Amino acid sequence: MKYNIWKDCRRVPLPELLDFIVDNRGKTVPTVNQNEACNVVLIATNCIRNENLYPVYEKIRFISEDTYKTWFRSHPIPGDIIFVNKGTPGRVCLCPDIIDFCIAQDMMAFRADSNKLYNKYLLAVLRSRMMQEQIRITSVGDTIPHFKKEFLKDLYIPVPPMEIQRIIGDYYYNLSQKIELNKKINENLEQQAQVIFKSWFVDFEPFGGAMPDDWRIGMLSEIAEISSGKRPPMRQADKTDNVYIPLVGAASVMGYTNESNHRDKILVIGRVGTHGIVQRFNVPCWTSDNTLVITSPYYEYTYQVLKQIDYTAMNRGSTQPLITQGDMNKAEILLPDEELILKYERLVGILFAQHEHNQSENVYLANLRDTLLPKLMNGEIDVSQVQI
Repeated sequence: MKYNIWKDCRRVPLPELLDFIVDNRGKTVPTVNQNEACNVVLIATNCIRNENLYPVYEKIRFISEDTYKTWFRSHPIPGDIIFVNKGTPGRVCLCPDIIDFCIAQDMMAFRADSNKLYNKYLLAVLRSRMMQEQIRITSVGDTIPHFKKEFLKDLYIPVPPMEIQRIIGDYYYNLSQKIELNKKINENLEQQAQVIFKSWFVDFEPFGGAMPDDWRIGMLSEIAEISSGKRPPMRQADKTDNVYIPLVGAASVMGYTNESNHRDKILVIGRVGTHGIVQRFNVPCWTSDNTLVITSPYYEYTYQVLKQIDYTAMNRGSTQPLITQGDMNKAEILLPDEELILKYERLVGILFAQHEHNQSENVYLANLRDTLLPKLMNGEIDVSQVQI
């Protein structure tokens, strides 16, 4: 059965399909320090990304238990859809089964009327190119885009039979859930590598808690080569068939370009702006001119060493943080016995081989999901043939 939801279905204003809207906009919630007696996580709009199924914890703040109970009008519950309405309007995430966070201004949460709308279908539809474009052109504000609550009535959601909604919603959710599972596995693999590093090279547990006499403090340049990234030939925000090579910035992938300046296995840190985030790349990429690129025969050991460096101490910038190539070369690091480093490389290399496999699988799954979803929605694919 082929079903074009954009042509064959009636469209209903979003508010008419909802049971409730969580809306705490209008005033700034008071925050507390993390070490105070009771802390509840407060997520901001940067925690909501369309590439993630659930919110992520990035640059989070905290509130007191009393604020959590008394300041907010309401809180989201599992299954609600969180919607960003300011800054990057239209980003949406699903609330997980266990919610250990709260949302404040610049976001809302939608609670679908289960008799009319399947919440996972709503997530998929809101992330579709059709709806994202509608949200973009409906938003106001030149410098900071803002999607006002009253604009929700202008978002017309196609409403197919519930059976079709479930097929589309479950298809999107199950692939996204597998991606999330792979991410969690990779987090665990990273933690294992860090535990081994700390045991061997920080706590010296195999050596009775003391650093062996033949180990020494040296410079990063003794085990690694450091170079600067370069300004890309061109860039665009989204990946396309012709422009798909990651453009690497100081903290993350900034966009995509059509050429690469690295095809080897590299580590990347920020040179200008953001410092302290270490990125791994083993695929063609373009490292931008706000990065430093590190190569080393001791890749896994160097990766952990880079995460131990105090970048604040070597900052040369006044208005904007800056680290020079020369300062990185002279960064002091532990130089242990080479045999033990190689043992660490072999052991942790096995962990990160699985890590890279999971990352590659996630790229495949995301491409599959995002390529087939529009075809499911516009009737190119028979929804009855979809195997969830």
